[in-house]
Amino acid sequence: MKKTNLSDYNPDAIPDGSPYSIGIVAAQWNSEITDALLEGARTTLLAHGVREEKMIVRRVPGTFELPAAAQMMLRQCALDAVICIGCVIQGETRHFDFICDAVANGITQVALQSGHPVIFSVLTTQNMQQALDRAGGRHGNKGVEGAVSALQMCALQQELNLQ
Repeated sequence: MKKTNLSDYNPDAIPDGSPYSIGIVAAQWNSEITDALLEGARTTLLAHGVREEKMIVRRVPGTFELPAAAQMMLRQCALDAVICIGCVIQGETRHFDFICDAVANGITQVALQSGHPVIFSVLTTQNMQQALDRAGGRHGNKGVEGAVSALQMCALQQELNLQ
């Protein structure tokens, strides 16, 4: 049976977020979607103990700018992780392919170069309805998933540093 809500998770399996400082960088483009993803991420982090004052939220023009903004945040702020939130919807040109590829590779490079979790909470959909379905609709909220991933990766990093 296919899972309907992709954001379902066991809250008891999520680490306590109180020791962590988390950055969130969200694209302004497709704000109807990215605002919902941002709210999902913030609400989830708060529910798992991350204090409001230990969250830094910044907006950038579009999804393409997410990797650079994440890198800036990690260099300038004492953060344990950054969640990158964006939405790219397929159009009639190959622009979609170039943006999605650049952003995925950019976020990966920032994570590898910084040694910190940089979470890909970017929707890459064929149409607006698919984006709505993943921004609090019938398939959950990718922002929630990003927050859960960030907390799990912060805990992993902390655990490995203690070994």
